[in-house]
Amino acid sequence: MTSGHRPGGFTLIEVLVALTICAVALMASLRATSSMTTNSEDLRMRTLAQWSAENRLAQIRIQNELPNVGRRVFDCPQAGYALSCTEEVASMPEPNFRRVEVQVRGAGGQLLAQLIAFPSRLP
Repeated sequence: MTSGHRPGGFTLIEVLVALTICAVALMASLRATSSMTTNSEDLRMRTLAQWSAENRLAQIRIQNELPNVGRRVFDCPQAGYALSCTEEVASMPEPNFRRVEVQVRGAGGQLLAQLIAFPSRLP
């Protein structure tokens, strides 16, 4: 072996730098995956809440119901999730029309969906 010849391979410093870079990249990908999971669950809850509000408005249309003016709170579970619906009915200048606003809230009270409709019962 000659005195100027260096054996092949990596030094300890090079290995540590490579491991640090891999660790940072893995942590970033875990954070991105966690964020996507959280956003997916939020989107699922908002979709279910939207369906609950649409179900109530469809019920009003199908039954040709002209709801009484006032506020009503009722449970509107969807896919095993406990959701709470608030229905606010307001009168309109035309007596055969109502303004119906349905708000759907999650278990923590956060607003997940809100729909407004104007049902009528015309003679």
